[in-house]
Amino acid sequence: MLYHLLYEILDINIFKYITFRAFYALITSFALALIFGPYLIRRLRVIQRKEGGYVRAYTEHTQKKYVPTMGGILIIVPLLISSLLWCRLDNIYIWITLFVLVSFAVIGGWDDYNKLVKKKGISSRIKFLLQLLFATIASSILYLYPKFNTILYVPFFKDLHIDLGVFYLFFMIFIIVATSNAVNLTDGLDGLAIGPSMISAAAFAFFAYLAGNSVLANYLKIAYIQGSGELTVFLMALLGAGLGFLWFNSFPAEIFMGDAGSLSIGAVLGTVAIITKQEIALAIVGGIFVVETLSVILQVAYFKATGGKRIFLMAPIHHHFEKLGIPEPKIVVRVWIISILLAIIALSTLKIR
Repeated sequence: MLYHLLYEILDINIFKYITFRAFYALITSFALALIFGPYLIRRLRVIQRKEGGYVRAYTEHTQKKYVPTMGGILIIVPLLISSLLWCRLDNIYIWITLFVLVSFAVIGGWDDYNKLVKKKGISSRIKFLLQLLFATIASSILYLYPKFNTILYVPFFKDLHIDLGVFYLFFMIFIIVATSNAVNLTDGLDGLAIGPSMISAAAFAFFAYLAGNSVLANYLKIAYIQGSGELTVFLMALLGAGLGFLWFNSFPAEIFMGDAGSLSIGAVLGTVAIITKQEIALAIVGGIFVVETLSVILQVAYFKATGGKRIFLMAPIHHHFEKLGIPEPKIVVRVWIISILLAIIALSTLKIR
């Protein structure tokens, strides 16, 4: 909005630069989260107490019964406002990403509300079908967009490009839904999910900027995606909103992300990875999300195969470490450290080709 008003109409040159708008998108979303946060926490706390609180399946966290959930609102609203202010609104990739953000936030918010009021979320089947529906809509728009291709670019190999054709549509749907649920599974400790999410957002802001610049993309031998650079502004707004949320979500948390935040953030990261042609890099940057998901899959599979035995003391794996007696803040900070290292490894693939 500000780009079209202040650059195209009033000819204020500085607003044409992605980097300038990206930094101020971060500051705007961060400030909005800080301003909006205390009010939202008070309102949600009243609702939480009125409904008798909510505790997840693991009883160790009963002391968090009245900590407000649905805190994803504190990420989604500042992110939306900041994006609409600072992004170019004639960019199709921005609108697709915003669609994914809002649609998955609605699914998660509905689930959060049901858990609070009815003590049981929406059925896994309905949640999954809705995720498939919205992921299919977003993926189909991308698939049909003339400037978008169906090539899978493999890191570390500058000439290894695989054209998946129509199968790329199903690949995109899988990436969006899988990443959405992976972030959701990671959201179990104070600050645990938002840390890797912010680190991933920062890494992909870099990927998006490079992919959207023809000179840099050609130099690095990565796919040039015209218009994808604008996602840098969106991702920096996500980083700012995440920082604002972490202000209240750090140990001991005053508010929880809930499915509204985790499902939408995961879906957005998957969408951005697809647009920038860094789907494989997503598995590296989001390695924590991958490990958390695999721990659940392995636990369930082993439990069924052995008639009740377990690999981990509890899954997802962050609860396993809790059971071992490691303090919650130490687990969270160590996860952040690992996420930073994984992001560095992922970014290094830009030169190792």
